[in-house]
Amino acid sequence: MTDRDETLRTEQMPTTAPPDWTPPTRPVPPVSQPVPPPLQPWPPQPVQTTAPQPTRPPQPASYADGIRSQELVPTPKELPGHGWRLALYKATFGLVNLGPSPQERRLAALEAAVRGPLRGHFKVGVMGKGGVGKTTVSACIGSIFAELRQEDRVIAVDADTAFGKLGSRVDPKAQGSFWELTADQHLETFADLRNRLGHNASGLYVLAGEASPARRRVLDAAIYREAMARLDRHFSIAIVDCSSTMDSPVTQEVLRDLDALVVVSSPWVDGAAAAGQALDWLTARGMTSLLQNTVVVLNDSDGHADKRTKSILADQFSGHGQLVVEVPFDGRLRPGGVIDGSAQMSRTARRKLVEVCAALASFYPTQDDRHRDRR
Repeated sequence: MTDRDETLRTEQMPTTAPPDWTPPTRPVPPVSQPVPPPLQPWPPQPVQTTAPQPTRPPQPASYADGIRSQELVPTPKELPGHGWRLALYKATFGLVNLGPSPQERRLAALEAAVRGPLRGHFKVGVMGKGGVGKTTVSACIGSIFAELRQEDRVIAVDADTAFGKLGSRVDPKAQGSFWELTADQHLETFADLRNRLGHNASGLYVLAGEASPARRRVLDAAIYREAMARLDRHFSIAIVDCSSTMDSPVTQEVLRDLDALVVVSSPWVDGAAAAGQALDWLTARGMTSLLQNTVVVLNDSDGHADKRTKSILADQFSGHGQLVVEVPFDGRLRPGGVIDGSAQMSRTARRKLVEVCAALASFYPTQDDRHRDRR
């Protein structure tokens, strides 16, 4: 082909594409479909796995160590203490034993709290106006502490300067008092000290105050401090029956050395008002630590208080953050009688007094430090 033919061919080629012309397209390869998994046999076969080998417990050092009585001897089931559960147990000759009731289990837990660990000394003061049962509560909680903590010595101390009656409520035969105790310079052993004290059947010892108006010896702070220093050598727990006069030097000396406090109130307006004033007195003097370790006892000493009044007073005290325990009337604990232990108390009264002791047990000191700040 010559140059002339090439020129003619170029002139004859159309410059625009025909309207029905479409450009050629590149062929697209077909999309491959996913290959379905192979059919599994039915029913499905379990997966074969290797079971882990159980680990052997550590072997005892000797044959004797491997014999454990708790694994071989069955633990006997607890028996009910009273009520229809005990009657059913006896009626079936021991074949049906439902165990203690929830109330009995709660009482057992409270008693276990009272038996809890104690370091050093533990001193509890009991305050309240006259006639609310302050001395009765002091003797009762002291007897319960003595019964439940038989490995410790417990003493009740009559620090009421207004002819206190604590000695006659615990042991009418008690002869010694603060003055005889501090005047005797030969009290070296507990046997020497015991001759100056009284005690009841529960094991509670008592240091009596001045009960005879004929000899009107006034207890002062120095005598109280000396007597308590001698008692601290032999007694772990002391329950101090305080005077109702908050501003007296003896009462202030007692408060300075307390770990916990019980404020006794009657379920009436006058007794509750006096208890509230005692708490306000502690607050005004900055005794916040002692106030936090205070239990308010609503003591029904005559059996005439109604439930509504007691409920209102309990709410008022607990509303300020105080722990409140209501102790019901018990005719066997009326003023004048000797409190020889908790066996003479009614079951309900004893349970409430154990609750008071368990609340106090939560304030047990955790270290032996008698010089810590009481505020």
